[in-house]
Amino acid sequence: MKNHYLNSGINRTITLQSKEYLYFSGTSYLGIAQDRTFLKALSDNLYLLGANHGQSRINNIRLQVFDEFEDHFSNKAGAESAAVFSSGYLAGIAAWKSLYKDSDEIWIAPDAHAAVVPDSYFPSTQLNFTQWTRHNSLISTDLSPRKILIIGNAVDPFSGEIHNYDWVKNIAQKHEVTLLIDDSHAFGTLGNSIYGTYQQWDDPSINLIVSGSLGKGLGLPAGIILGRTAQINKVKATPLFGGASPGSPAHLKTFLDREKLYLKKKQWLEDACGIFAQETADIPQIKGSSYFPVFVYTDADWVSELEKAGIITSSFSYPTPESPSVNRIVISAFHELEDLMYLNQVLQRLSR
Repeated sequence: MKNHYLNSGINRTITLQSKEYLYFSGTSYLGIAQDRTFLKALSDNLYLLGANHGQSRINNIRLQVFDEFEDHFSNKAGAESAAVFSSGYLAGIAAWKSLYKDSDEIWIAPDAHAAVVPDSYFPSTQLNFTQWTRHNSLISTDLSPRKILIIGNAVDPFSGEIHNYDWVKNIAQKHEVTLLIDDSHAFGTLGNSIYGTYQQWDDPSINLIVSGSLGKGLGLPAGIILGRTAQINKVKATPLFGGASPGSPAHLKTFLDREKLYLKKKQWLEDACGIFAQETADIPQIKGSSYFPVFVYTDADWVSELEKAGIITSSFSYPTPESPSVNRIVISAFHELEDLMYLNQVLQRLSR
């Protein structure tokens, strides 16, 4: 699929060369950044708090909204504490920098995002996630007690595979385990309501840290780290936290003001994913789960056929420009039932 450039924001539909297309791509899973109610509240908060807060969080003059957001988000996520950053990438870097020097072993999942991978380390590429977990479980039995840092994603956004970390608890019976999970694609979609997977994997035997972008499902230009208070205090004592400007305070306040809107959109997204999964269950070329709004299709010819039918899907080479294209359908809460039915109608025709 060729590249297209837009002069306006992405919504349920986009216009390319005077033709309107349904948009089934991107990462705006809740469609919140396109919601008029959200945008009106954001506009009010921009006038109240300004377009940006370009000073350190440790300045002697501080905005209260940052602490309020961290307290609220961590409480709802089931974590003791939180640290907000200007991006998920910066949050990921701050997370691993606070952890890796204390580790004897670092195990990195095959699809771990670069943000949570320490410098000079690389994800496992020889094994898929299931094989990697089995390998870790096996070698952990032969190792003498170690400090082990395990790094991975909550979900693979390219395959739609939701990852399980229950096996880490068994390793923690012998070893001192820290588990760093990137929840960038889980916030708003998986785990505890819209608050990600922290509560799901929290266990007294594991030092759990969750980091991620809030700019995908939650539509906020910010990132966050969730963890125990001692670990978050350690993060907040670093130059990465004190020396960087924080995320947009107006966006964070709008999240707090419009939490009920987020929850309403999450409910519709769950319904929409369930409907689409059920309607396409008989199409073998489509792989996915009703629990996550990304569905992979295996026939590359469908990219252009869907475009002819007025539907834009996600299609680009990953992880390198030389890699085969990954072709995906991304469901968002801004989609309407009629959109899903039309998409299903086209897919049923293509699958015959």
